[in-house]
Amino acid sequence: MQEPTIEHLADNFWNLRGDFKIAHAINIGTHMSLVRRASGKFVLIDAYEPQDGEGDELMALTQGGDLIEAVLNVHPFHTVHCKFVHEALPKARLIGTRRHHAQMPHLNWDPCPIEDAATQQQFADLFDFSIPAGVDFIPEDESVHVSSVLVRHRESRIVHVDDTLMYLDLPALIQKLVPGPKLRFHPKLAEGLEKRAGAADDYVRWAQALARDWADTQIVCAAHKGIVHLTDQTFAQAIAEALDATSDTLADHREKYS
Repeated sequence: MQEPTIEHLADNFWNLRGDFKIAHAINIGTHMSLVRRASGKFVLIDAYEPQDGEGDELMALTQGGDLIEAVLNVHPFHTVHCKFVHEALPKARLIGTRRHHAQMPHLNWDPCPIEDAATQQQFADLFDFSIPAGVDFIPEDESVHVSSVLVRHRESRIVHVDDTLMYLDLPALIQKLVPGPKLRFHPKLAEGLEKRAGAADDYVRWAQALARDWADTQIVCAAHKGIVHLTDQTFAQAIAEALDATSDTLADHREKYS
């Protein structure tokens, strides 16, 4: 029997897993999360085009999508499935980053980008948000996907994240280039850090604050490539370990821009 692609992780939180292949060969995965408000309406985080019945449960939960009132696209470089989701959910507010607006101006974007505090405040009853400090949110190099808007569902203590934090389990040869089967920061952090003195320390302070403020997080849903259940370590320990894994990158940046 095929494993379900949608996981019901908490009373009001679901995560839908999908495929995303690099060079049409290496499947690093992608995802979107569905969150139910107290009103019975839903908010969708990110966009993915379900295949072969993958989205049937999602549509059943939301009365064919009619109960989804907003779609939050939280990574500026995750744009592939936005058009599909907008067409499938034409009644929902389509919220994205400034890059989403620029890349697909023909879509009916909400005028307020998700990286703006005022937009995030509209969902403050449901989510906490965080954007990494010390890195470019939308870098000129489009291969650098270090930054995004991290989202934490307050009720369930589940974090939804794209690229900024990754959880890959790949063959040993590939693990030399990308993170192994633990929670890690994006492997292109060196390229993502702002080219100025203090950027590395700003990034560390942001990560440490995230670990402190979201300390009771129990589950991390990472686009690439899975759901992390924090049973053997705390969220703070996982972030500290991820920071330690970047220590050489951070030290090199400090030396270069001191």
